[in-house]
Amino acid sequence: MTKNSELLFAPELDQAVRYIERTRNYYLGLGYETPYVWAHYIDVPFTPLQKPLNQSNLGLVTTAVPFDASKGQQGPGAPYNAVAKFYDPYIWSIDEDADLRIAHVGIDRRNANMQDSHCWFPLGAAKRAVAKGRVQSLSKHFYGLPTNRSQRHTLETDAPLILNKMREDSVDVAVLIPNCPICHQSQSLLARYLEAAGIPTVIMGAAKDIVEYCGVPRLLFSDFPLGNAAALPHNLQSQDSNFELALRLLEGAPGARTTVQSPLIWASNPAWKLDYANLERLSAEEIARLRDEAERARITARDIRVKSVGA
Repeated sequence: MTKNSELLFAPELDQAVRYIERTRNYYLGLGYETPYVWAHYIDVPFTPLQKPLNQSNLGLVTTAVPFDASKGQQGPGAPYNAVAKFYDPYIWSIDEDADLRIAHVGIDRRNANMQDSHCWFPLGAAKRAVAKGRVQSLSKHFYGLPTNRSQRHTLETDAPLILNKMREDSVDVAVLIPNCPICHQSQSLLARYLEAAGIPTVIMGAAKDIVEYCGVPRLLFSDFPLGNAAALPHNLQSQDSNFELALRLLEGAPGARTTVQSPLIWASNPAWKLDYANLERLSAEEIARLRDEAERARITARDIRVKSVGA
């Protein structure tokens, strides 16, 4: 893209990336003629804290994926691998050494950090909050939510399973951290489900438009590349400050649809916002590769779901 055409995008550098618009144009550009219909609700459930955080048990929900060497390359430098994604909720002991990776096709692979897991899973910050007495305890497990384009499946299958496990673990409040665009929608649907069941939630997200369009109780928005919604890379202070903001939002939100923006800045030059799903910046060969990757991911995901249903 030339400097003149970049000037057309200049207003976008001062605001959150419009991911719904970007992804729609991206897939239309790849030849998919039917735009995805994003979840949208007018009414939003809201549950205030039932007790102070220093008396509460906190659960973490992630859409990152436990590394599985049997499923091929994953993580830094690896191409998207649909087989590496999971299609059922998973529960993992908080004390186990979980190697969580962001294997999503929709994360910002050009700008997001793919090595520091604190950028997408704030377990360290949560443990430090407990050590400081800010939160009473962490739940025995953390919870993995599938990235599912089927909103119905998320609400009718995945969300009830996670809610039941949270109740077994006596979770009082939940922090949800999404990665890709569909992850943001799935976590938003789960937040709504948990709130309606009486568990206060806050999403730590980077796709502001998707979360707010769906309608959630609380959103801590960080203007970071998709995949790195929790913190800046290799920056302990940012991990703790962002997590503290999420806790304050749990405590202080006056009602549903409360969004707070983190003051943290990803980079002094905001031009990274122009990269995501911007076909004008790519060669014809790269667009062809992405079209092939998207189609392979779609077919693999379909086959895994069909196999799962038939099992």
